[in-house]
Amino acid sequence: MALPTPKKHLITAALPYANGPIHIGHLAGAYLPADIYARYLRMKGDKVAFICGSDEHGAAITLRAKKEGKTPQAIVDEYHEINKKAFADFGIEFDLYHRTSSEIHHQTAQEFFLELNEKDVFTKETREQFYDADYNQFLADRYITGICPKCGHDGAYGDQCENCGSSLNSTELINPVSTLSGNTPVLKETSHWYLPMERHETWLKEWIEKGTLEGKAHHNPKEWRNQVIGQCKSWIDGGLQSRAMTRDLDWGVKVPLEGADGKVLYVWLDAPIGYISATKEWASNNGEDWKSYWQDENTELIHFIGKDNIVFHCIIFPILLKANGKYNLPVNVPANEFLNLEGKKISTSRNWAVWLHEYLIDFPEKQDVLRYVLCSIAPETKDSEFTWEDFQARNNNELVAIYGNFVNRAIVLVHKYYEGIVPEINVSLVEEYPEIVNQLNKQVLLVQEKLSRKQFRDAQNEAIAIARLGNKFLADTEPWKLIKTNSDQVKLILNLSLQIAANAAIALAPFLPDSSKKLNQMLSLNGLSWERLGQVDLVKGNVQLGKAEHLFQKLEDDSINAQIQKLENSLKSTEAESNIEPFKDNINFDDFLKLDLRVGTIVSAEAVKKSSKLLLFKVDMGSEVRTIVSGIAKHYSPEEMVGKQVQVVANLAPRKIMGIESQGMILMAEGDSGDLSLMQPDKMGTNGSQIS
Repeated sequence: MALPTPKKHLITAALPYANGPIHIGHLAGAYLPADIYARYLRMKGDKVAFICGSDEHGAAITLRAKKEGKTPQAIVDEYHEINKKAFADFGIEFDLYHRTSSEIHHQTAQEFFLELNEKDVFTKETREQFYDADYNQFLADRYITGICPKCGHDGAYGDQCENCGSSLNSTELINPVSTLSGNTPVLKETSHWYLPMERHETWLKEWIEKGTLEGKAHHNPKEWRNQVIGQCKSWIDGGLQSRAMTRDLDWGVKVPLEGADGKVLYVWLDAPIGYISATKEWASNNGEDWKSYWQDENTELIHFIGKDNIVFHCIIFPILLKANGKYNLPVNVPANEFLNLEGKKISTSRNWAVWLHEYLIDFPEKQDVLRYVLCSIAPETKDSEFTWEDFQARNNNELVAIYGNFVNRAIVLVHKYYEGIVPEINVSLVEEYPEIVNQLNKQVLLVQEKLSRKQFRDAQNEAIAIARLGNKFLADTEPWKLIKTNSDQVKLILNLSLQIAANAAIALAPFLPDSSKKLNQMLSLNGLSWERLGQVDLVKGNVQLGKAEHLFQKLEDDSINAQIQKLENSLKSTEAESNIEPFKDNINFDDFLKLDLRVGTIVSAEAVKKSSKLLLFKVDMGSEVRTIVSGIAKHYSPEEMVGKQVQVVANLAPRKIMGIESQGMILMAEGDSGDLSLMQPDKMGTNGSQIS
């Protein structure tokens, strides 16, 4: 009888920017959970294409290139190779690690754009966009930073605030600054192709909230994570807007239309199409039909990402796929929250990170330890934290003391009593320990249930519980004592212990592939399929076991303290280099005279609701009282601000901050540690008097 055709799965992991190395936050967010799921599906016998690659276009690349005085191509070549090797050395088993700078990608992205353009999916519009006069170029979203109008966070980008997750247009930013020159950009007209996302709100809302597409069931929305649904609903409920799908840049996929010189595809149109071009390349190399993975409704598409990419994978890319008319939409987008490090947010600019390629040098042969720890603390529903002390504790107290100890004791005892030959028993005798077999079956079901729901942290906990079961079984039965009085019972105990160990090797293989492979060798087993999980005849009698080896080694304090010191040293070094900001470019005296600086007295102050950073001031400017919103709540209380005289930029154009119109700016100075202090007049002055 013919076996059913295995289900196909297309699994993508977010394309990392090729402008820097991979750190543990990246691993915990997207790549480790994606690898675990792909390994699980392969063990089940399903067909899987696991796709990833370097995102080699966009502002982040050109910013890094300018910073290092290199070409964008040199930057992407360097970091593509660093990250590709780090992923491989760590054991992330991509079927293909692609590049968006490849010829097949440029061709695929251009064809996709043309197909959408022919279907009138885009509108061509001329709008004002920020322009840096010093650099003589229009600014892409990531070249502009400023204060978020939604939450007041200083440092929001022109397309998104990473603090509150809101989608932004660069013109919405308060006090926008060009990251190239450090100056305030000007608005200048330019033409682009826009995606009018508001046209798609109805079907998007139904697809995300109900899991239906064009009246048909598409996916189970209950399996989607709350933060994914919540962020998408927030976007849609706030009203989707048109977003430019092209940019004025010289690095990227060229827009394949007449009159589009100097324009490239927007990175969030270009990059997701990298999943398609990567599938094409992989299929061509392996005799597969790429269309069966993208255009066959029986194939499941799943995107593994971090929470900062939710709206792009759940709104923009699905709009593009559906508008094309030939492609599958994702059935799930398991986005993780953020991983923090030793009490602080991971910061690449401050070098506050554990870099994967450095970890592999410092801890060779300990890939599984990092996989285990990151999965144990996976930020699946809320932010979590990595600490080196917890890393050490989980290795020593769980991997060494529970899993490794159980396996080692079982195999060592078989070598000691039976010269390494597995004692043969009647399988029915295991019924003498029904509670053990029942508990094993229970754990197996829990592992499978959690994995199918993409709850990898819980799944690993249930899998390691199999080793806990074996450890307790040996401790309770004490075969080293029983051997003196009942050797037959010892054969049964050790045989059953080996069966439990074999089950642990299967259940933990997606999580800890290296140690499972090592354990299989010790048990003289070839790779076991997932369908054998739960059986108690996996290790055959009269088989010679391999040599007993420790699966894991204890981590000593010295190695952990060295990592903590390494972090602190790198942070101090980075802060020492960046204590004083470089001076900005010279300006003309006439430019300075355009500023209208005045003395004012704060007559009232209060916190802005729903903001931890903003204070609302009423400032007496002599001839009038102005409302000014300032992001200094973490440095000054409202009470201590009342009555202070301050220096105010009085001719700054009014801007709305969290719905409040701010009519000026209070001058502050930033200290080495990031603290803000008021720039106050040396002596009490007349309200409204000019500062010159």
